[in-house]
Amino acid sequence: MFEHFDREIAEAMVRSGRYSDSTVGGGLPRYLKIQTTSVEPGRLTCELPITDELLNPFGAAHGGVVSALIDHALGAVCFPVIARGSWPATLDFKLNFLAPARPGPMIAEANIVSMSKRTVVVRVDVSNNGRLVCAAQGTVAVVPPRPTQGGEQAPGPLTFRT
Repeated sequence: MFEHFDREIAEAMVRSGRYSDSTVGGGLPRYLKIQTTSVEPGRLTCELPITDELLNPFGAAHGGVVSALIDHALGAVCFPVIARGSWPATLDFKLNFLAPARPGPMIAEANIVSMSKRTVVVRVDVSNNGRLVCAAQGTVAVVPPRPTQGGEQAPGPLTFRT
């Protein structure tokens, strides 16, 4: 299914723990402490620790936190299977919240369902404390690198330390 799998990028993602350790700052993934734990062709697992500051008034993870983890996984699973310098941009995703996520690790398992040169469809299952809490599916655009004035391709917005 995948013409390309960049093992070097996949290993760097796991070694660094998160793509927020790239040369372009960390943003929300760093703030939420998202850790990439496993990367294979078309598959990625990452986790986010649900702590007290991420809970809503009812003691469950805020839906925005679950959504942020899913959005992260949607793009991150694409990096090793797209050309270097390209970058994934989320077009849309749908969430089905199934149960509240409580304090403890929240784990996202992202699997590429379909991939063309320009789009990737990804399914993400999120579990917490051994229970499925959300099922999601999204579409990601693959944005090719922009050529520079000299004609060569400029690097994408994220550069992994390999």
